[in-house]
Amino acid sequence: MNVVMIGSGYVGLVSGTCFAEFGANVTCVDVDESKVAKLLAGQIPIYEPGLDELVASNVGDGRLQFTTDLGAAAPKADLIFIAVGTPSRRGDGFADLSFVYEAARQVAPHLRGFTVIVDKSTVPVGTARNVQRIIRETNAKADFDVASNPEFLREGAAISDFMRPDRVVIGAESERAEKLLRELYRPLNLIEAPILFTGLESAELIKYASNAFLATKISFINEMSMLCEAVGADVHAVARGMGMDKRIGPKFLHPGPGYGGSCFPKDTQALVRIAQEHDTSSRIVEAVIEVNAAQKARMIKKVREALGGSEADKTVGVLGLTFKPETDDMRDAPALSILPALMEKGANVKVHDPQGMAEARTLLPGEVTYCDNLYEVFDGADAVLLMTEWNLYRGLDLKRGKVKMRTPTFVDLRNVYERSRMEELGFSYYCIGR
Repeated sequence: MNVVMIGSGYVGLVSGTCFAEFGANVTCVDVDESKVAKLLAGQIPIYEPGLDELVASNVGDGRLQFTTDLGAAAPKADLIFIAVGTPSRRGDGFADLSFVYEAARQVAPHLRGFTVIVDKSTVPVGTARNVQRIIRETNAKADFDVASNPEFLREGAAISDFMRPDRVVIGAESERAEKLLRELYRPLNLIEAPILFTGLESAELIKYASNAFLATKISFINEMSMLCEAVGADVHAVARGMGMDKRIGPKFLHPGPGYGGSCFPKDTQALVRIAQEHDTSSRIVEAVIEVNAAQKARMIKKVREALGGSEADKTVGVLGLTFKPETDDMRDAPALSILPALMEKGANVKVHDPQGMAEARTLLPGEVTYCDNLYEVFDGADAVLLMTEWNLYRGLDLKRGKVKMRTPTFVDLRNVYERSRMEELGFSYYCIGR
């Protein structure tokens, strides 16, 4: 089976590589010549554990290739996936579909024989039908169907999520399209992974509804953390007690500085806009967005209080910049809201992150100091702020760090450490919901 993946970003590269691992012949197409050149040279443009080895293996076996020439790749394809970016549109928060629709226009003239065009990008309800219309208007003779196959990949665990998914969701309206997609995903039959076939609109909405619900759990426990601080409860005990209920479950009940990343911020905003466009209510999701913004603002206040009420002329060391561990993704990371606000009030900020510093240099103020050694952030610091719970921050030599600090204050925005231990070591310790 021949598969073309339009877009070699996070979703396209991971999905294309995993389809090649399934045994398909995959060509990843991208308009970015420098990205394609790097991939051809064996350089992976994103950080995802295990991806470099999987790409190298499938390139070596001849099942995975990269090109900028869509016209050469498309005519041979049985399935063509559109996996381009759908960022929030400036001004209204709606998903920007210009890349999706341009991909449809570009591929339409090159279709030969029956081909299934599959939306892999996260797209609003109705996008598949618009892709179908664009292709039909561009190439009236094309023999094709359009399907929706949203991705559910967690950054840092994307390969395992693809290979052992909770479910595969496919929106398709013809037996021919369903047959090809069943064959593509046939290797998952061995592990009895659930595959849900449904309509186009349902498949598109499942993605947004799923992400909005997970974002709701995060915002809910962050609100409960505020209440815990007010009444003297422990948010971890509350979360554990909630999670023992099988109807609720323990996942995504971890307090922190607010959600970020490539999905939750833009998908919650897009879902609100979809609801408004169809004159329906989305008050819960609107509240989730508001709570998340408030949580980030609350973290700024917490750091300020830890610094004695003012960050002016204070040095803050920061451990972690990415929105979560095991990724280099800085999109909507809490650090992008919290650190500039501290710097505006006069704080000197020095940071460390095992994967995110290159991207952070393009997004954070130029005055930030970047430390290659994590213990450099402790040097002369009035407070150290743990922002992202990378594993290497879970076993810090705190005695070593403490002696480097001007004031032994530790602000733990991920609740990695226990208050009793930190105070025993002589730290003034601040955390969330405890």
